Parts: sequence; structure tokens; C-alpha cells
Amino acid sequence: MSSRLTARRYAKALLQIADKQGNVAQLQEELNTVASAVAANVDLSRLVASPLVLPTKKAEVFEAILATAKVSQTLRHFFHVVAEAGRLNLLPDIRRTFAEQVDERAGIVEAKVASAQPLTDAQAKALIASLGSRTGKTIRLTWHQDTSLLGGVKVQVGSTILDASLQGQLRQLKTQLLTA
Repeated sequence: MSSRLTARRYAKALLQIADKQGNVAQLQEELNTVASAVAANVDLSRLVASPLVLPTKKAEVFEAILATAKVSQTLRHFFHVVAEAGRLNLLPDIRRTFAEQVDERAGIVEAKVASAQPLTDAQAKALIASLGSRTGKTIRLTWHQDTSLLGGVKVQVGSTILDASLQGQLRQLKTQLLTA
């Protein structure tokens, strides 16, 4: 089974538990804090990733760390199960998948925008409104600069890519000219 699929199952289980307890936001915040702490600490990152350390030992160490960090009993138990299964190395994927599932339930989708120049506030707002009306969801925009684009934008929402770049328009024109 792929690690992505395994992480998805753990995240889904944690979300179901959080729903029953009514503390989705709290568990998400705690999960983000733990994942950030692991990523920031080299020794802890090595422990989590090491196949040489027994899962039971990882579970003990992680339990001690989480207890001092005053993490909820629910998340401590969750990490105990994950550690005992030898899956602590999936922590970044579990965190990302959990956040995606929470966003999905809230009707939020991420739109990744690439452009040669930064978007103005007006352009960003117009793009958010346009994508929102197209998808029927709330849009969270993330932008990155792509200097290979001469102009325009490329937008990815889920698996859909909208290419409104100058290169995209030139490719379309070339295709039209070659097929005419």
C-alpha cells in the first residue's frame, strides 16, 4: 500500500474521532504543532524516520514528548497507535491529508497560481471570485512566480489546470494554424 494512501487512512480516522468529540480545530492545531516541532528538531526527525529504532521505543519517546507538550489525550493515543504500527514517518503526509480533508468538508479548495509578476490585490480578488463561481467553493489562493511565463497566469485547482498564459495562447494558435 502506498504511503500516501496509508496516511489518508490515518488522517480520515483522526478526523472521524475529532468529529465525534467535536474538536476538529483543536486537533488540527495540535497536529500542526507536533508536525512542525518534529520538522524543526533534527534529532526528533531522525527518530521518526529511522527504521532501526523499534516502533515500541518510538511510541515511548513520542508519548513522553507529547505528555510534556500538554497535547490532548486523543492525539497522544493516536500517535501511540501510529508509532506502534511503525508509521511515524508518515507524519507530514498525515498532517497534509488531515488539513485537506478538513478543507474539503468546509468547501475550501486551494488554487495554485503561477504568473511572471505578482498579482495585484484587485487581480487576486477577481481571480478568487471567478474561480469561486466556477467551482462553487471557497478559494484559497497560493501564488508563486514562474519567470518562464511571459505573461498571463496558470491556475491549478485540484487536477484541473487553466492555462491563460501567453505561452498557452501561442500553443493554441500554433495548433490551430497547423490543423487549418
